[in-house]
Amino acid sequence: MAKSVITGTRRMIGHKVSHSNIKTKRWQFPNLQERRLFVPELNRHVRLMVSTRDLRTIDKIGLAAYAQKAGLSLAEIT
Repeated sequence: MAKSVITGTRRMIGHKVSHSNIKTKRWQFPNLQERRLFVPELNRHVRLMVSTRDLRTIDKIGLAAYAQKAGLSLAEIT
């Protein structure tokens, strides 16, 4: 199943509501992207499945800091 490597974001269940207000189950998928990110601490690229929200945070604070904040080490991600 599609899942973010760092935060574990995965699909959620919700309701599709028709005009007559009939509710049926549907899946809400996160916006996951497979990206090749450079890790300066390892001096190499890493291919990760991350959400776009994760990408914005990685741009701000860096991949190593974000992984540490999530309780992961870079060895676990690669």
